[in-house]
Amino acid sequence: MMADTDPDFAPIATRIRDNVGRQGFMTHVGAELSELARGTCTLAVDRRPELLQQHGLFHGGVTAFLVDNATTIAAATSRGQPALTAEYKLNLLSPAVGERLICRARVIKPGRQVAVVAADVFCVIDGVEKHTATALASIAMLDDKAAARIQSPA
Repeated sequence: MMADTDPDFAPIATRIRDNVGRQGFMTHVGAELSELARGTCTLAVDRRPELLQQHGLFHGGVTAFLVDNATTIAAATSRGQPALTAEYKLNLLSPAVGERLICRARVIKPGRQVAVVAADVFCVIDGVEKHTATALASIAMLDDKAAARIQSPA
């Protein structure tokens, strides 16, 4: 559901975009929040030498970062509450080559305390997406009291 058809989502989307904008590591990696809707999130990053491993492929850590962040953001959109990654299982399916890496996360099961979120990562080669990784994450949903105890340096 998009923010324009879900007026209750607009303030959630604004808060999430503001929070993501304060993440120094997003800026450091050069990742962008390209799509955001209730229960979904898409992050993308363009190929840069700093993001590659010794064979010229996107480093697995970049894939893991995109999964970690996209699944948490997707979970936060589902209920409009803060969230933290509890765990995720990442399967690297094929080498991540190409000009761009895209991670699409979607909530499978929203929960009051834990959300289950799936993510798929694709690399773009000459305009064609190739599936390079898949993940399943458990995301801890925080209530306002718990979130207030976490001091943000951002």
